[in-house]
Amino acid sequence: MTSPSPAVSVRELRKEYGSFEALRGVTFDIASGETFALLGPNGAGKSTTIEILEGYRDRSSGEASVLGIDPHKGRLDWKARIGIVLQSSGEAGNVSVREQLTHFARFYPNPRDVEEVIAAVGLADKAKTRIKNLSGGQRRRVDVALGVIGRPELLFLDEPTTGFDPEARRDFWELIRGLKREGTTILLTTHYLDEAAQLADRVAVIANGELIDIGEVDAIGGQDARIPIVRWRDRDGQSRSERTDAPAALVARLTAELGGEPRDLEVIRPSLEDIYLDLVREATESAIGTGSGAGIGGRA
Repeated sequence: MTSPSPAVSVRELRKEYGSFEALRGVTFDIASGETFALLGPNGAGKSTTIEILEGYRDRSSGEASVLGIDPHKGRLDWKARIGIVLQSSGEAGNVSVREQLTHFARFYPNPRDVEEVIAAVGLADKAKTRIKNLSGGQRRRVDVALGVIGRPELLFLDEPTTGFDPEARRDFWELIRGLKREGTTILLTTHYLDEAAQLADRVAVIANGELIDIGEVDAIGGQDARIPIVRWRDRDGQSRSERTDAPAALVARLTAELGGEPRDLEVIRPSLEDIYLDLVREATESAIGTGSGAGIGGRA
């Protein structure tokens, strides 16, 4: 039995601006129904990748397919199948939240119920409020509501919870989990690594215009990256650290050698954020060492 076609397929994707290479041969697939997080520092190439897949930006070379269509050739019927939450809000409207969502719902063949969406993004008490009078975080929730109102098959979420308080972020996570249960494919970019760990089935890390790792959340970076780190100070006050599969045994040995528990003792099990930062640091150092500055210091 053959597996269904991926919702998103990218092969050797490249984007050049003169001599600057924003993307340098990026390749990945996103399965239908998968939540996929694309991670990377500012200027890494995330936004460029997303904009190409949304059909907003042309690629220099390579192949891209989104819901079976080349995004460069996507027409209105294709656009009705995707939802987009951009990184920044648009103009604040002189209409209410309910009016804005009702207006946008008319553009889609099978929209969600407006009142349900308003409640899902936590704006039920602001439904009659003009968007221009909302706070920045509340406007961001309107952006999310507009992205999901059309019941998209594929949802692009570019830094969706910027401006959300912790409670609102967790409410948003539940909304995304609900969309996933319905079969929605989700492509997420976020600087909140806990958000990626909570929501994503797989993550890809992009740096300097190149994909440097891809895999399930609990496998990214490889097994060695997950070996616990023991940190302590020795008798001379020097900070020491050691990776070990047996942290308890190491602590016991150090305690015996020092005649007591080491100062400032920490046992750290690397999180997704720790692994991500190590991957990006190694990629950046490698790029500097080879004289390649693509993606460093700018926004791509």
